[in-house]
Amino acid sequence: MRAVFVDANETLSAVAEKLSRAGDPGLTINRNPSVSSQELPSLLGDAEVAIIDHTHLSTDIAKQCRGLKHVVFLGTGPRSYMNPDELAEHGITVHIVKGYGDTAVAECAFALMWAAAKGFARMDRGMRAGQWLRTDGVQLTGKTLGLIGFGGIAAEMARLARGAGMKVIAWNRTPRSHDGVSFVSLDTVLAESDVVSLHLLLTDETRGLVTRERIAAMKPGAILVNTARGALVDEDAMVEALRSGHIRHAGLDVYTIEPMPEGHVLTTMENVTLSAHSAFRTPEASDNLIGAALDHCRRIAATGR
Repeated sequence: MRAVFVDANETLSAVAEKLSRAGDPGLTINRNPSVSSQELPSLLGDAEVAIIDHTHLSTDIAKQCRGLKHVVFLGTGPRSYMNPDELAEHGITVHIVKGYGDTAVAECAFALMWAAAKGFARMDRGMRAGQWLRTDGVQLTGKTLGLIGFGGIAAEMARLARGAGMKVIAWNRTPRSHDGVSFVSLDTVLAESDVVSLHLLLTDETRGLVTRERIAAMKPGAILVNTARGALVDEDAMVEALRSGHIRHAGLDVYTIEPMPEGHVLTTMENVTLSAHSAFRTPEASDNLIGAALDHCRRIAATGR
């Protein structure tokens, strides 16, 4: 069996080499993170496994990859890059990696929340331009954090927020319980939260979940944090709410279109703090991620599944 890591950056290339073992299935590492979909058939050749970080794999392109039977997607949200159901119909199984960066992503969400509350990004930009901008911030101690979706990342976010003296409420699509977290309806999360943080997988059911109407139902002046997937939110409605001040500030790591196009409206707004889908990028998370991907390859080689 042969696997190809199709879009490895310098960091992940080094991790894959470090964690590979003698006797592992053959692994080819393509050290070019900027791969187009059209290049995949020639890049993969007769390889059975494609390890994919961020390259889009349409079903039509996948059908041209003559040996492809498995895709190991580096994360939990493959639907932003491919259609797993369609691929399955053509005999290609998509595997995901869960839990590898729960702490890393939660720390990013926590940092975006604080940056949004204190206005650091706006003051930093202004001071670099020679302006002495002093901004009134929000004191988060005693405020309510509302989590939409509650898995491992949200649990870590709750731990951090409770340590900072915040009240934590949450909504999940299926019943959950967690120490120190009150589970309530989605309407209650939106109406009562001073900060709303998104922690949902992107599926057909969750796409566009944060609609214009749900944004309007948010507590006026709330902060919105999204480290999950951009397509969970009606982006146009979010922009309007940011302009009106209904949303005080948004801390965003994910977007409807990635990479974000030059001149995108969000880059022009003062009350938005942006990061480049990098919440999971820590050495610890990278080791967990690539280690799990290699374990997938080992299992596939041993069992065919």
